Amino acid sequence: MHQSASTGHAPGHWAPNTLMTDLDAAAGKALLALGTVRRCAPDTVLIRQGERGDRRVYLLEAAGPDRPACAKVTLASESGTEALLGIRLSGELVGELAALRDEPRTATVTVCSYSLVHVLSEERFAAFMDRHPSAGRAIARMVAQRLDWANRRRLDLAEGTVAERLARVLVELVDRHGSRDRDGHLLGVPMSQAELGRLIAAGPDAIGKAVARLKAQGLIRGGYRGVTVLNLDALRKYEDMRQKHPEG
Repeated sequence: MHQSASTGHAPGHWAPNTLMTDLDAAAGKALLALGTVRRCAPDTVLIRQGERGDRRVYLLEAAGPDRPACAKVTLASESGTEALLGIRLSGELVGELAALRDEPRTATVTVCSYSLVHVLSEERFAAFMDRHPSAGRAIARMVAQRLDWANRRRLDLAEGTVAERLARVLVELVDRHGSRDRDGHLLGVPMSQAELGRLIAAGPDAIGKAVARLKAQGLIRGGYRGVTVLNLDALRKYEDMRQKHPEG
């Protein structure tokens, strides 16, 4: 990571429905003034699972209007299997739980695209929340949304087929971060097929078959820019469609 000056940094390029779009102007400006700014390349590890002592908080920001910030949150089991717990975009915090409790880091956070990362000390972050109660409420909403996401993924594992779980995740990504293009909706998140599989706890063969099934029904398309949702309304109704076209 290469450090740059934090003073005079011009903020912007926040992903929709993130903390920075939820904060009022005064709180957002104050948060950006707290720490240093670093330029991070893909595969930079910000946080390592199990680390103790490091209680810094990180705020992701896009490196430019066409270069969205993205980081993945992963958890490794004792056997070495890696699960993708979630993704974080421009305008989102990572590592905030460590600033609120004296516990080891619970997951690894790795940058996926060229990004600007605001590095906030535990002390400054705590003081910021004391000075801006509205920011504390916004951060609480952010944590609650992440808990809701995790609960839905657990429910998916109990109830849905792989194709159904994939359809639900794609709809949620579009609703939260996506944008329209001439053919449909982009996810707004750079995710490979393998990463989508890890997000819904599906192996390579299973996620490959699920992607092929949704493609065959004209619901999605894959390409160099990632997955495009061609028919969002139909994807929302995929479970009903499946009753007419059951999997063998």
